[in-house]
Amino acid sequence: MNFDTFRAGFPALSDQTYLSIADKMILNDTVRGAIDVYLDRLALASVGRLGHEATVEEARGKFAQLVNADPKNIAVTRNVSDGVNCIAWSFEDVQGKNMVLSADVEHPNNIYPWLRQQKRGLELRLVPAMPDGQLDTKAMIAAMDDNTIIMTCPSVSFAPGYRSDLDRLGAACRKRDVFFLVDGVQTAGVLQHDFAQEPIDGFATSASKGLLGSYGIGFLYISDQWLDRLTPAYLSRPAVYQDSEDHSTMGSFAYQLQPNARRYEVGSYNLAGAYAVAASLELLLDLGPAATQARVLGLASDLRGGLQDTMFGPRVTTSNDPDRLSHIITIGTLDAGGHDTSTCADIMGLSATLKDHKITHAIRRGQIRMAVHAFNNSDDIAKTLHAVAQYRP
Repeated sequence: MNFDTFRAGFPALSDQTYLSIADKMILNDTVRGAIDVYLDRLALASVGRLGHEATVEEARGKFAQLVNADPKNIAVTRNVSDGVNCIAWSFEDVQGKNMVLSADVEHPNNIYPWLRQQKRGLELRLVPAMPDGQLDTKAMIAAMDDNTIIMTCPSVSFAPGYRSDLDRLGAACRKRDVFFLVDGVQTAGVLQHDFAQEPIDGFATSASKGLLGSYGIGFLYISDQWLDRLTPAYLSRPAVYQDSEDHSTMGSFAYQLQPNARRYEVGSYNLAGAYAVAASLELLLDLGPAATQARVLGLASDLRGGLQDTMFGPRVTTSNDPDRLSHIITIGTLDAGGHDTSTCADIMGLSATLKDHKITHAIRRGQIRMAVHAFNNSDDIAKTLHAVAQYRP
C-alpha cells in the first residue's frame, strides 16, 4: 500500500486538515469495518470466545512485529495508565528504594501512579526539565544511585514534543540494573521502535493515538531481563498457566503464572478494540515503520521550517539537536496556559484562525500543538502555512 491509498481510507480528511494525532486517532474505513465484523459476529452469535480471542492474539502478534519484539513479551492492556500501574505495583518491596522521573515532561498518567507508591516507601527523585522543555538526560542519569529501581520517561513528551534519548537513558539503567519504563503512546505507530536493539525494559501504550485503533485497548512490553523478576499485583484465570483453554476451569491451588506477559492480563478482553487495532496494525505494517517515520519526520520538518519563516511573534519549538525533534510541532511559551487555553492572546487568536480554516489541532500547556501521521501529506502542510499567514494580531 502506498501513502496516498492509505490516506484515502480516512473519511475525516475529506473536510479538514487533521494535525492532532497526539490527541486522538481518526478511523480508517478498514478499521471501522473490522469493528462492524465484530458487532455482526456478536449479534449473530456466530463466533465463540476462542474465535474472538484469536483476534486478540493476532493484534498481540502484529504489535510485536511493529516494534520487533517477541509476542510472549507483550501483554494486552486497557491503556497507558493500565500498563504503568502494572509495573508500579509489580515491585513488591520498595521501602527505602527510589525512582527517577521528570514530572515537567510527563503526562499526569505517568506521575500519579508513582505518587501513590510514595505511601509504600518509594522515594521519587524529580528531575527538572531543561529551560526549553527538553528532558535533561544527563541529570536523569546522575539522579540514580544504588537504591534506584525504576526510571521512567516518555518516548516523546505530549508538549512541547521533544524526543527522549532512550538509548542513552536505557544504557545507563542497564548498567545499574534499573528498570527503564517508557510511556510510548506518542510514538507507537508513528516513529520506529526496535525493542531488539533499544535498551527498554517496559513500554506502555494505547491504541487510541498513533496506532490508529480505538479506545480501551493497549499494549505493555516487558523485557526478558525483567519478566520473571516482577510480581503482578492482580491475578485472574487468564494469567494462570493451565493446559485447558476453558477460563471456567479451576486448576490446582498451587498455581503457576503464565510463562509470558499474559500473566498481567486480567479478565475479559476489549474485543471490539482488539478487532480495531488488529486491522490498524495491519495497515501500519503494510506501510512499514521505517517508511512511516521518514514520512512524518519529513513533513514535520517542513511544517516547522515554514512556521519559523511565517511566524511574527510566538516561538516555534525547535532544538539544536535534530534527534530530539519529533512529529509534534508546538508554538508559544511552554506553560503559559493549560489545556485548550493560553495566556497569550496571539496563541488564542492563531488557534481561532486555524479552526476557521479547518486545521484540527490542540492547545496543550499553553502551546498550540500540531502533530502529523502517515495519512498527512504536503498539501496539509501548505494549507496550514497558508492559514497561519492569514492571522492578523
